[in-house]
This record gives sequence, structure tokens and C-alpha cells, in this order.
Amino acid sequence: MSIWWSLHLRREAASVPLARRLLLGTMETAGVDPDTSYDLSLALGEACANAVEHAGEGSAEFRVTAYLDGEKCRIEVADSGPGFPQEPVCAITTNTVPVDAESGRGLRLIEELADHVHFGNRAGRGGAVVSFDKSVKWRADAPVALTT
Repeated sequence: MSIWWSLHLRREAASVPLARRLLLGTMETAGVDPDTSYDLSLALGEACANAVEHAGEGSAEFRVTAYLDGEKCRIEVADSGPGFPQEPVCAITTNTVPVDAESGRGLRLIEELADHVHFGNRAGRGGAVVSFDKSVKWRADAPVALTT
């Protein structure tokens, strides 16, 4: 079984916990291990906070999409702001963001919590996209687990 959902949220601080709670509730209901759910919800919170803080003046909303399918959960957060800087060595990789930097800590945290992470810009429309996935561990009593 697969679970998929997408939200269009206002670019305001109250949207961050809303997205996290929806993800946690979905994963709890499906039977995902609580540690995996927590890691993904924390990473989602950081990605949403980035969209709220950095999406730019003309952007009133952002989108969160989550896919829970078999052994993997994939999450994408997209906004319509200025996007990530287009530098040869982008400051959004863990190799170039100092641990004590004021900016970029949330992106470092996402990279630590997820298995695969991609930071990019939306082609043609502008805006940043943060996508990440993690292998899912299921509870023993999971109603969804790997039933396909």
C-alpha cells in the first residue's frame, strides 16, 4: 500500500507544526517505527521553516508533498522564492557550512536525519526545492507495513 499527500500551506510559522503533525499522524496510523517518524518529522520541520523564512516577499505559500511507499518515505518541500544560490560550491552542502554558522544549520540537520537529500531550484518558475527520503522501519503491529 502507498500513502501520498500534498499540502499547500501559508508561509507563516504556524504552518510548520501543522505539517509535522500531519506527517507524524500519518506515519503512526500506518505503523511506522516512532524513531523513523520522529527523524522525518524533524527534517520536515526544518525544510518548512526554511520555506517560511527564505521564500521571499512575493511568496505567500509553499507546498509539502509526502510519499510513503513500501520501504521508503520521500518528502518534498517547494516554495516560489528566490531559490538557492547558484555558486560553483554552493553553501548548502555539509562540507561548506561551518558547524557554528548562523545560516544553513537546518539543511545540515536534514542531511543528518535523512538517507538521501537534494537541494535545488524549481526549473523555470523559481523557488527552492528540498527533497529527502529515508528507509522506513515498521512496527511489528503495523497495519500497512509491506502489504502491496
